[in-house]
Amino acid sequence: MQVYPNRFNLEASSELKAFYLIFGDEPQQKLECIELIRSAALTQGFDERQSLVADGQFSWDTLIEATQTLSLFSSKQIIELELPTGKPGAEGSKVLSALAQKINPDVLIVLHGGKIGKDVQNTKWFKAVDKFAVYVPCYPLEGNALYQWLNNQMRLAGMQPSQQVSQLLVDYCEGNLLAAKQEIQKLMLLYPQGNPSYEQVEQAVVDQSRFTVFHLIDVLLSGDAQKAVKMLYRLESEGVEPNIIVWALTREWQTLQAILFDRKQGKTINWNQHRIWKSRQPLYQSALQRLSLVHMRELQQKLTEFDSAIKQSQVVRPYVELCHLCLLFVPCSLNNVPLDYGILD
Repeated sequence: MQVYPNRFNLEASSELKAFYLIFGDEPQQKLECIELIRSAALTQGFDERQSLVADGQFSWDTLIEATQTLSLFSSKQIIELELPTGKPGAEGSKVLSALAQKINPDVLIVLHGGKIGKDVQNTKWFKAVDKFAVYVPCYPLEGNALYQWLNNQMRLAGMQPSQQVSQLLVDYCEGNLLAAKQEIQKLMLLYPQGNPSYEQVEQAVVDQSRFTVFHLIDVLLSGDAQKAVKMLYRLESEGVEPNIIVWALTREWQTLQAILFDRKQGKTINWNQHRIWKSRQPLYQSALQRLSLVHMRELQQKLTEFDSAIKQSQVVRPYVELCHLCLLFVPCSLNNVPLDYGILD
């Protein structure tokens, strides 16, 4: 049975399954699901827990022994087995299928790992286990699902959600649910009454300069050269370290380069793979219409040169050069504009 994380709920009196399959590439949702299982199982007498990892050195005999052996102080146990690749291999498939055919009511098995596809879900072992399991796919949230999760977390923490505050946290955390939850916890410590204003939340967000740099990136992706230059002036006046901006530009170069390369090979853009949420996809689509692989190679060279110079503390006017680099993302041709880094003699 498949259930999405927002509908996965276990209470003390809930009937527990023999298996739980928690897979996906969103770690916070996976952790929350596993903690729900642990809590419900503990109230029902599963007071012993073993954690195993099916890596290259793992012996499947270990799992078999774990299901057959209980300590002197416990009659029920949870076994959490991580499948890093989502695929147990030939031997593991046989073991899991055999365990599904001989259910032990005193053993609860949680299988968890990264994202799995239909190829795994259609295997014999998965189908055998799934008959006695709940499968929870944990994928990155975006759009309304992300806002719903965030608002729910604020309510659980005792905060009063608002559209402005939710948007601020969404923009800052970029879909990173763990970071968002940590920010909510911090806000509750700062404002225990649970109703901080937008301005208070904005001041409390970790590394405000990094947040502003993300806005600069969005402006560059949209192709607004004039606004980008104005934002650079603001960042310079606020004393933002040039290294932070170089890091952000390099990261965006890597993302755009990967997408352009995939497109050249005729592949469809996998937005989730690149961790680009639906709200930002139009920005990337706009940039991809203006950029080419040839242009990206030129940009790579300029980024490398500037990064090398700034690490050696040889750049006299870093924000002038950052302006040149940012304009290359728009892009504006700098063939006739010398990138003089003002290297010290």
